[in-house]
Parts: sequence; C-alpha cells; structure tokens
Amino acid sequence: MIDLTRTPVTLVLIVINVVASLYVLHRRPGWLDKLAFKPERILRHGELYRLLTAGFLHVHGAHLLVNMLTLYFFGPWLELYLGPLRYLILYLGADLAAQGLALIIQRTNRRYSAVGASGAITGIVFAFCVYEPFRMLYLFFAIPIPAILFAIGFVAVSMYAMSHRGPGQAGGLAHEAHLGGAIGGVAIILLLDPVALPHFLQQVGL
Repeated sequence: MIDLTRTPVTLVLIVINVVASLYVLHRRPGWLDKLAFKPERILRHGELYRLLTAGFLHVHGAHLLVNMLTLYFFGPWLELYLGPLRYLILYLGADLAAQGLALIIQRTNRRYSAVGASGAITGIVFAFCVYEPFRMLYLFFAIPIPAILFAIGFVAVSMYAMSHRGPGQAGGLAHEAHLGGAIGGVAIILLLDPVALPHFLQQVGL
C-alpha cells in the first residue's frame, strides 16, 4: 500500500475529486452541465471557471475510480521526487493544457461537453514516463508494457481517434484532452526539472 500521508498533494487531489464528483452526481446532478467543459460557454460567455471545475468532476463511478487509481499509483512517486509545489504545478498545468487543446480543436462544436481528471492524470503518467521510460506499466491493470511504448501507442491512438471523430459529435472519450494533457505533462516536467531530458536521453541510448 502507498502511504499517502507522505504525499499530501496527491491525497488532497484524490479527496477533492472524489468528494466533488460524488456530491454532484448524487446531490446536485444539474451542476454537471453548469460546471462541465463547454467550448461555446467558455468562448462566447466567458465562463472560464469551466477550465478548472470540469477537471474535478466525473460522469459516473467507474470513470472516477479509474482516474483515481491511476493517480494513486503514479502521483506519489512524482510528488516525492519533485516536491509538493512543483508536483501541483505539473498537475494543474497538465489539466489546463488538456482543456486548452480541446478548446482549440472543439471551438466550433456547440455540442461538445466533457468532464474528468483524465487530462491532468495523463500528464502525470507521461511525466513519469520521462523519468522511467522502461518501467513496466500494466495496461488495463493486467497487460505489461514498457512505459515508452505505452506513451507512443497512446499518442497514436489519440490522434487516430481525433481524426475519425465526426463533426459536431458529442460524447465519447475526450481524446483531445488526453493528448493535450500528455503534451503538457512532458513540456512542464522539462521546464520544472532541467535534468529530466538528458536523463531520458541517456536511458534510451541517445
């Protein structure tokens, strides 16, 4: 078991996600629409708060569970290495990068709506991959795959899915946010930790 008392930021992020998601789902379901990421509401009505609130809500329990389990397994390692402040910058920065790319790509889609911490958590996973490119990850918690191959495959699948998304389509996985979070996570970790890039290059033999 991972001792989250040693990683207070990860603990607080999990608590906020769980409490906010369950409260909205079970007590205030109407808030989901009011707090979700909606490009039209952000761009035309200036509801910038959606860029933050959407990242702490989830559409159902399974969505919440998968995201929080992923954060539980990857977050503490990075928080202990980076320290609480840089780790929090990484998490929130990746979340904003995720929402930013989705905003650019879906800016004309009036039906687009999304919630979830997936973008931020994808950034956490990709930042981990920079430090440990050959660490074995477990796809669907069962299939072993080196972190670097997971990262390459993830980007490829996201780009393929984005290219085949129908115009004006609503619902489904937010591949734009996942890709934005991945890019943001890598970019931010390289800015926060100057030795991350040479360390990565050395590990992959470049």
